[in-house]
Amino acid sequence: MLKKLAEIERRYEDIVDELGQPDIFQDPKRYQQLSRDQKNLEPVIKAFQNYQKLLAQIDDDRKTMQGNDVELKALVSEELDELLEEKERQEEALKFLLIPRDENDDKNTIMEIRAGTGGDEAAIFAADLLRMYTRYAERNEWRIETLSSNLIGIGGIKEISFMIRGEGAYGILKYESGVHRVQRVPVTESSGRIHTSAATVAVLPEAEAVEVDIEDKDIRIDTYRASGAGGQHVNKTDSAIRITHFPTGIVVTCQDEKSQHKNKEKALKILYSRLLSHQLEAQQSKIAAERKSQVSTGDRSAKIRTYNFPQGRITDHRINYTSYQLAAVMDGDLFELIEKLKLADNLEKLQTL
Repeated sequence: MLKKLAEIERRYEDIVDELGQPDIFQDPKRYQQLSRDQKNLEPVIKAFQNYQKLLAQIDDDRKTMQGNDVELKALVSEELDELLEEKERQEEALKFLLIPRDENDDKNTIMEIRAGTGGDEAAIFAADLLRMYTRYAERNEWRIETLSSNLIGIGGIKEISFMIRGEGAYGILKYESGVHRVQRVPVTESSGRIHTSAATVAVLPEAEAVEVDIEDKDIRIDTYRASGAGGQHVNKTDSAIRITHFPTGIVVTCQDEKSQHKNKEKALKILYSRLLSHQLEAQQSKIAAERKSQVSTGDRSAKIRTYNFPQGRITDHRINYTSYQLAAVMDGDLFELIEKLKLADNLEKLQTL
C-alpha cells in the first residue's frame, strides 16, 4: 500500500509541476484533464500526508519509551496506544481511497423509467419512482430536465427519460439501475388483494459526442407527427423524431418539444448516453464474471429492490438491506440506502485490489 501511495504522490507532484508551466493554457483540453486529475488525487495525498505525520509521531514515542524517565514513559505509553489505534483507522481509510474511481462518476446522468409487468399499477408505480428521484434530486439541489415521455391518463407513466444535472449525479444514482418491484393494494382493487408489479430503471452517464463515435451510415433519422397529449401542435407538423442505430438496434424517439430541431437534439443526447452505457456494460460484464457483484454491474435484468406498502418495508436484495422507512424513501430520502450500496460496492472492489 505504501508503495502505491508513493507512486500516487509522485504523480500528483508531476501534475502540479505541469499545471505551473506558463504554456499549459495553450492546451485547454490538457489543462482541464490535469485539473480534474489533481482534484481527484487531492484527498488521497492529504490522507497520505497525515498518515506519514502519524508514523513519525509513533516513531518518536517508541524512541522515548527506550529512555529512563519512568513518568514520561507512562504518559507516552498511553499516547502510543491511541496512536496505534488511529494508525489502523487511517490505514483502512487509505485502502478505500486507493479504490480506482469510475471516470463517469462525476458526470450528469440520464435516467429512464419504464413500466413493467402489472398493467396500470406498474405505470402508476413508475410515476411514484419518478417522484422519488425528483424529490431526491431536489434534496441534493440538482436540476432535472425531461427528455422524452409517454404518459397515460390515470397519472401513470409508460416510460420517461430525464436528465439530472448535478455534481456526481451518475456516481450516486448508478446503483438504482435494475428492476424495482412493488407489492401493494392498487386503488382500483375493490377486493383488497395485494398485487405485485414492477418497473425498470436505467441509469446512464451523460455522454458527449467525442466519447461515442457514430457514423452517418450507422443511423437513420425519421420524422413523424407526434401523437398523444401534447397541445395543439400534435398531428399538425412532423416534429417527432425517431433515431435508429443499426449496429446495436437501439431506437430512440422524442416528441415532447414542438420544434423538430429540439426533439432531434434531445434524441441524440439519449442515443449517445445509451451507446456509452452499452460500451460500459460490455466492460462490466467481464468484471462481473470475476467479481459476481450485482451492486457494481447494475444488471437491469435483476430484481434489485422490493417496495412492500402493506408492511411499510423496503428491501434491497443485493445487500440484504431492509428498512421500514418506506414512506421516507418514497419521499426522496435515499441517502442511507445509497451509502450502504456504495459501501458494499467498495468492499467488493477492495477484495480485487
